[in-house]
Amino acid sequence: MAKRVQAAVPTLPDGARLVVPVLGPGAGGSGRSTVAGLLASAMAAAGPAVVLDLAPRLVSPWPSWSADPGSGLASIPPDRPLRRSEVVAAAARFRAPGEAVWHVLTDHEDWAAPPLGLPSEPGAWYQLAAIGGWRAVVADTAHPLTHDIVTARSVRASGTTAAWSSLPYAVPVLCAAATGAGVYALQQAVHAMEAEGLPLKRLIVALVDQAGDRQPPVVRAAATMLAPRVADLVQVPYDSALRATGLRETGRLRPRTLQAADALARAVLQSAQTAWGTPLGVTEQPAPYYRSPEQTHH
Repeated sequence: MAKRVQAAVPTLPDGARLVVPVLGPGAGGSGRSTVAGLLASAMAAAGPAVVLDLAPRLVSPWPSWSADPGSGLASIPPDRPLRRSEVVAAAARFRAPGEAVWHVLTDHEDWAAPPLGLPSEPGAWYQLAAIGGWRAVVADTAHPLTHDIVTARSVRASGTTAAWSSLPYAVPVLCAAATGAGVYALQQAVHAMEAEGLPLKRLIVALVDQAGDRQPPVVRAAATMLAPRVADLVQVPYDSALRATGLRETGRLRPRTLQAADALARAVLQSAQTAWGTPLGVTEQPAPYYRSPEQTHH
């Protein structure tokens, strides 16, 4: 039997910038960071890729995953114009399978250092990624999606999820654990997004197997019901290397995991092309955003 050959991840054209907010229904346990890293690793074949780590330092896995850390977010001055070289030097470097390199902007300060005052506005992170010259911008968000939508709805305001989803060429990815509790939280999140008019037809769902057990019938049923309502649904298999060292040693990842990463990247690019055509248009450089010095620490 002939070996099945996977299609290559399409290249993003010069001037294009694709934003991929990776979201979770709750505060944790949905595999957001894993999916964000797998996506960036696969999308590095499409163009320069970065993960924006929005979680506070002592909550985020990225500092411990970074073998080549860069100077970190603390090295980026918040109150003056930035050069591309400064932003890129601040980013940790990761190597995708093959020769491609992708980056992560995260906080590498010592655990006892004062917390960084990271901006909550998606537009500020978008501008930082634009200065860095990255075409594939993967945001590892930290806010609980369903709570954010319900809270914003109750006060008749636009929440963080809506702000990420409204950025130019944004394709959201919603993660959930492949368990009964995980898909229940996923279904609630999808209902909340639909009620708020957020773009389900652009949404990619990632079901993350975190135990390696046989998938429960409730998970298979939920996947079957959700698939027609979203742009795509991708299964991310269990990988003992991910459980042991995260994304610190991507060379140890199993072929099935790498195939899932490629499937996620192709699903995101296909969703973008369906929404905005092929090739993606040139994205304008966003207006400057600066934090005042007193905003740099909580």
